[in-house]
Amino acid sequence: MAKYRVQNPATGEIVETFESASDARVEQHLAAADAAYREWRERSVQDRAAVVKRVAEIFAERRDELARIIALEMGKSIAESLDEVDFATDIIEYYAVHGPALITDYEIPSTIPGKAIVEHLPIGALLGVMPWNFPYYQVARFAAPNLVLGNTILLKHADICARSNLVIQEIFEQAGVPVGGYQAVFTSHEQIATIIADPRVQGVSLTGSERAGAIIGAQAGQHLKKCVLELGGIDPMVVLDADDPAEVARTAWEFRTYNGGQVCNSNKRLIVMADIYDEFVAELVRLADGLRPGDQLGLGEGEFVPLSTRAAAETVNAQVQKAVSEGARLLAGGVLSEGPGAHYSPAVLVDVPRDSESYREEIFGPVATVYKVHSDEEALELANDCSLGLGGSVFSADEARAARVASRLEVGMAHVNIIAAEAAEIPFGGVKRSGFGREMGPIGIGEFANKRLYFVAK
Repeated sequence: MAKYRVQNPATGEIVETFESASDARVEQHLAAADAAYREWRERSVQDRAAVVKRVAEIFAERRDELARIIALEMGKSIAESLDEVDFATDIIEYYAVHGPALITDYEIPSTIPGKAIVEHLPIGALLGVMPWNFPYYQVARFAAPNLVLGNTILLKHADICARSNLVIQEIFEQAGVPVGGYQAVFTSHEQIATIIADPRVQGVSLTGSERAGAIIGAQAGQHLKKCVLELGGIDPMVVLDADDPAEVARTAWEFRTYNGGQVCNSNKRLIVMADIYDEFVAELVRLADGLRPGDQLGLGEGEFVPLSTRAAAETVNAQVQKAVSEGARLLAGGVLSEGPGAHYSPAVLVDVPRDSESYREEIFGPVATVYKVHSDEEALELANDCSLGLGGSVFSADEARAARVASRLEVGMAHVNIIAAEAAEIPFGGVKRSGFGREMGPIGIGEFANKRLYFVAK
């Protein structure tokens, strides 16, 4: 099978293939990224922002086309694909409009006679290693701020997202980013290591698994390169009480099954107080029952999308079966389709033993895993009993009660009465084994900046 390909996950059909880069091609990428950087950094931040603004406009103009590309590539519905295009457009627009102000020089007080100024300058070409679950959004939140800042981008996308990556490059160049300023690269793992080691590359951002993050982080550290790592999450959604438990369960289900459950900050652990647990779980089971496999390009009522690949669906199925073998109960869904397609029916899983291997594993698919607790302290202890720390949420009709628990969550993003606040201006990132660094919002544009001191003596 071709490494870089468009493969419809509903059918397994390989629609398009792409040639992997030779070592000579990688050198051309590096040279072009460096040359573009030396040109791009000399342009004013207003000029760079205007180009990025045009990128957002083209994204909006090509919205339907862009949505269909990723729906075919990784299996999300057309409606959710349109949502993603819109969100990516918002992020690009945000940095085009607000980016220059976020990196404005500012003076700091100094006891030494003179003027001390902190500048935000670009550092060079950057490598992005991005996953398949949000082909545009993941790129937008890395590329847009860094292009406004003056850096250039080498973007290694997932094997199944080659077409969308090429279209992103086309749009950036159409908008006025110099050739070499954004490059879709079809590289091997060994070539990624070569790129990170090259002195023309000054940083790397990866969104992916813990395993991938550990490898990329080690390579970056070996070569003293800055890196940002956004890794896995087994985010808790704690429900302390509810006037209408079924309504909160519906909210939980919709978020957990969004994008086929293939979301880093999805509510993967539903921690529910005992007095509303039965009603909450019953609603999840009702929502899971009777769903049918569907075509993501024309999804009907009561149908669900495939996962990104057959291998991904088989992995989720194996994880659920393992949990059941360890003592968990599968109450609904959890059926792997036959044949080459990647459908896995959205599932409800309960009673996962806390001393099992499954308890510690992230399930990257549409599986609502529910735990029963009897006190706020027990809920908090369970929520924090995790090596990952991306996001988390706490729900209660008593906002102060929810806030007391949410303030003690060991995560990068804590929420009260909303599962995940997501917008271009909201920073995103985690702690513990969920990685480090932040993307989006006012923080994201500074991760790969030279925050240079400029001092003029008097």
